[in-house]
Amino acid sequence: MTREEKRQQVICSCIEQQEHIASIAKQEMDSAQQQSNDYGANVDRYDSYRTKMMRSRDMYARQYSNALAGIRALQDLLKLAPFDSVEHGACVATDRQNFLLSIGAGKFMVGRDVWFAISAQTPIYVALKGKKVGDTITINGQTQTVKEVM
Repeated sequence: MTREEKRQQVICSCIEQQEHIASIAKQEMDSAQQQSNDYGANVDRYDSYRTKMMRSRDMYARQYSNALAGIRALQDLLKLAPFDSVEHGACVATDRQNFLLSIGAGKFMVGRDVWFAISAQTPIYVALKGKKVGDTITINGQTQTVKEVM
């Protein structure tokens, strides 16, 4: 598998995870709205059950919106060529962990490999930025060597 194919596979796996998160958030948002609708007319201005359902709906709506924004950002990364040094959008394999430098989406799987989608605000992202294959970083007393940049 070429670097480009491997990079595409990593990004597509992260997109699939975000699509799953978006799907669940949409279902929960719709469910909260339906429960609020089924509850009936407002009893009074301070109806706590309806307020609870609307807050729940709004929370899931934000999660859904964030997941969709993440999907769009990841899809933009698919258009980029593989990197030679660590930059935003790069896939980085170290001797300890694998990273997709993009959005803060957390842990996801690519085949049997564990990957972490991290945002630019994380200390490891800052430490990795600009590194090339063979360079080392130290985070929390642990040294990692960059094995591959895609």
